[in-house]
Amino acid sequence: MNITFSEGRIIANQHELVVRLNGQARVTLQAMVDDITLMGRGANVITAMGSGVNWSVRLDSVEQLQEVADAIGIAIQE
Repeated sequence: MNITFSEGRIIANQHELVVRLNGQARVTLQAMVDDITLMGRGANVITAMGSGVNWSVRLDSVEQLQEVADAIGIAIQE
């Protein structure tokens, strides 16, 4: 599934999540779903921690976060 947000786009499936950020650097962040946490309550943040991975990205809306949750099969932490 592809999800576009203001800073780039997210490519998500049941196994991994890839975030491609816009800009000249064309930064790509990647993590296995087991290392992902989705934080709601207005924060709308994807956090990846584990196995040498440590990053977070804030999305524009809770709807985008819910799309990610549906695509990767994990619940949003409230």
